[in-house]
Amino acid sequence: MTILNLASNNPLIDGRQSARAMLVRKGVQILLHEMRHAMLPELVLSSGRRADLMTISEKGEIWIIEIKTSIEDFRVDRKWPEYRAFCDRLFFATHKDVPLDLFPEDCGLFLSDGYGGHLLRDAPEHRLPPATRKAMTLNFSRAAAQRLMLAEWATGKNFDEM
Repeated sequence: MTILNLASNNPLIDGRQSARAMLVRKGVQILLHEMRHAMLPELVLSSGRRADLMTISEKGEIWIIEIKTSIEDFRVDRKWPEYRAFCDRLFFATHKDVPLDLFPEDCGLFLSDGYGGHLLRDAPEHRLPPATRKAMTLNFSRAAAQRLMLAEWATGKNFDEM
C-alpha cells in the first residue's frame, strides 16, 4: 500500500501522526540507527494493521515499536497485541510525560525526547516461524524499495540530473 498525503508532495510523510508522535519516533529512530537496525515507519501488515515502526536488526531479528503519546492513546488502542504475530520482539515507545508503569511488562519500552532514545526495558523474544519471517522480510523490503522509488520521483528530476 502506497503512503499518500495530498497536502505534501513528499511520499515519505503520510500526515497521520501528531507532532508529539513524530518526535517520539525520531528519537527512537536515532537510537535504533545507532543499534544498526534498518527501519520503516507505518508498515502495513498482512492483517491490514499498520505498525508504527518496524525494524530489522543485523541478525535479521524483526521488531515492532508501537508509539504511545498519552494515557488515553494507550487505553483506547486494543490492536497492539495483534502485532506479536508479526515480530520477534514487541516494544512501546513514549515520552517523559506518560507514566511508564502504564505499559505491559511483557513488552519492551523505549523513552524518547526527539533527540534520542533510551531502551528502558528489553522485550522478550518470541521467534517468528520461518514462513512468517520470510513474508515479513519481503513485505519490509518491497515497501522500502517502493518508497525509495516514490521519493526519487517526487524530486522532479530526471535520472540523468541526479
